[in-house]
Amino acid sequence: MKYEQFRIRAGKKLNLKKQSTDSTGDYRDKDEAKADLRRNVERLAELQEILYAQNKYALLIVLQAMDAGGKDGLISHVLSGVNPQGVRVVSFKQPSTEELEHDFLWRISKNLPERGKIGVFNRSHYEDVLVTRVHPEIIQSQPMPDEVKNDKNFWKKRFEQIRRFEKHLVENGTHILKFFLHLSKEEQKKQFLQRIDEPEKNWKFVDSDLTERGFWDDYMRAYEEAIAATSTGDAPWYVLPADKKWFTRAAASEIIRAKMESMDLQYPTVSAEQVKRLQEMRKILENEE
Repeated sequence: MKYEQFRIRAGKKLNLKKQSTDSTGDYRDKDEAKADLRRNVERLAELQEILYAQNKYALLIVLQAMDAGGKDGLISHVLSGVNPQGVRVVSFKQPSTEELEHDFLWRISKNLPERGKIGVFNRSHYEDVLVTRVHPEIIQSQPMPDEVKNDKNFWKKRFEQIRRFEKHLVENGTHILKFFLHLSKEEQKKQFLQRIDEPEKNWKFVDSDLTERGFWDDYMRAYEEAIAATSTGDAPWYVLPADKKWFTRAAASEIIRAKMESMDLQYPTVSAEQVKRLQEMRKILENEE
């Protein structure tokens, strides 16, 4: 596939410093990428209709990124042509009190896409091995047994739980794609300054954005380990360069399109009896006064 170089192979160690943030692939300019994006958006609309009609599989798209990585823009551009009834976007923020009273995958399970639909997670269960990894005090404050919190293999077990969870989903008909939008620290700074300087973008900037930026290296290490530990053949991670949003959107659209074309999507077959009945209905309609 065109963007296989961005797929993280299972069992491979990941060094994000060696992963490009500003690649534009084979594109000579932005217009070429936008043309591909338009074609893929049209094709995704066709494939989503078949997915919905077949009602056999679901597709889960997981998006993770540092702040200003472009998750919202990717969703709006790549899925712009899909029937809104067939897609659901869920944004996961700080867990509620109710959510903290359950295991960390409980709120994820509640929001999985139904058969026939595309689900998009804007942030996801990976927050529980990223933010909590950078800020371990969060785990210590949560209502869970001390022997769980203080287990020296806590993070390895969480990775294993995620792998098992995603394997279960795949084995039951939910296909999974996971994207890390790989933004450079310099580009994030540029995006933050725009949010401050442009009044219509002021609402996007909050103090915590700057606070978390101070933990950049810690987040990169957390992402490296989490992605390497949970990228599998059935639920792969793609680390997409995110400094140039037009490339990120084109690449993601291509990967999603290729995935859906590999899912053996077909319109439901109609029995001979149903065909006969349809012809009878046709005659009734034709003879209607």
